[in-house]
Amino acid sequence: MTQTVIALDVGGTGIKCALVGAEGDALHQVLHAERHATGRERGPEAVIATILDIAEGLAATARAKGLEPRAAGLVVPGVIDERGGVAVWAANVGFRDVPLKALLEERLGLPAALGHDVRAGGLAEARLGAGRGHSYVLVIPIGTGIAAANVVNGQVYTGAHGAAGEIGHIVVRPDGPECGCGQRGCLESIASASAVGRRYGERAGRPATAEEVARLAAEGEPAAVAVWQETIDALADGLMTGIALFDPAVIVLGGGLAEAGEALLAPLRAGVHARVTFHREPAITRAALGDEAGCLGAALLALDSLDSPASNSADSSDSSGGTR
Repeated sequence: MTQTVIALDVGGTGIKCALVGAEGDALHQVLHAERHATGRERGPEAVIATILDIAEGLAATARAKGLEPRAAGLVVPGVIDERGGVAVWAANVGFRDVPLKALLEERLGLPAALGHDVRAGGLAEARLGAGRGHSYVLVIPIGTGIAAANVVNGQVYTGAHGAAGEIGHIVVRPDGPECGCGQRGCLESIASASAVGRRYGERAGRPATAEEVARLAAEGEPAAVAVWQETIDALADGLMTGIALFDPAVIVLGGGLAEAGEALLAPLRAGVHARVTFHREPAITRAALGDEAGCLGAALLALDSLDSPASNSADSSDSSGGTR
C-alpha cells in the first residue's frame, strides 16, 4: 500500500523538505521537493513558525495531488531529545527546549518524529544509499565538523544520553591544535574541511577551501601536499578507532571533504590498510545521497513512527542527544 510522509531537514541556512512516497516499510520515491530559507536572523520563534507553516503547506500540497499524508519527520541540528521530541539546544537556529514534535503534531494532526540531522542522514545512507545491503554501517560526514552515525540492522544507536557518534572529538594528536570543544588534537581540529582550509592558510599565508587544498595537493603544491597528508594520516587514525569500537562492514564518508573523491578515498584506504592488525578491514566508500540524506532520513523517521510511535532509535534508554 502506498503512503505519503512529510519530511523536513532544518539547517542554519536552509530548510530542505519533501513529500515522500513509501511502499510498506520502505521509501519509494520523492513526490515533491522544496527548499526554503531558515531565516535564523529573525529569531527562534520565527524559525519555529516557518517550520510549522512549511509543514502545513506540504500537507496541503499532498492533498491537492490526491495524496493523504500519514506522518511527518523533522530533523534539526544540536542537542536533541528524540524520545521526548524536544530540541534541547541548537545554537545554529537558537532553539532551547522547544517541543517540536508536539508542535508539529498539533499543527498537522498527524504523528510526527523529531531526529538529529547527522544521525538521520546516516540512517538514510545506510538504508538507501552507499551502505545499502550491509547490516553494520558507520557513516561519517566530514564538513565544518566531523560526526558519525553507527547504524546496525537499519537503526541508529544513539548511546545512553544520545551523544554517541562524536568521532570528531577523539584525540588523535595530543599535542595538536586546540579544538572548539576545549581539548587539543581532536580529529575535527585537524581533518574537518574547515580545519584543512585553516591549516593550509597558516602554512601558505593565504586562505583556501578544503576543495582547493585537495586540488593543489594533486598538482604537487608543497604546502597543500603536506596538509593533505597530515589530514589523511589523522583520518586513518580516527577511522581505526571507529573500526575497533564498531567493527563496521562499510564506512561511508560524506560531507564537503568527501567531494574530493578518490583523492581522499584512495590514500585513506591505503592508510587504514597499513594500520590494520587483527581487525577486519571494512570497505570505505563515498556517500551516495549528497545533501538530500537528511531529508530522506527525516522521511524514514516519519515512516518508522507509524510502526513504533514511542521510539525512533534502536536504543531503549534516555536519548537527549548529540552535540552537532
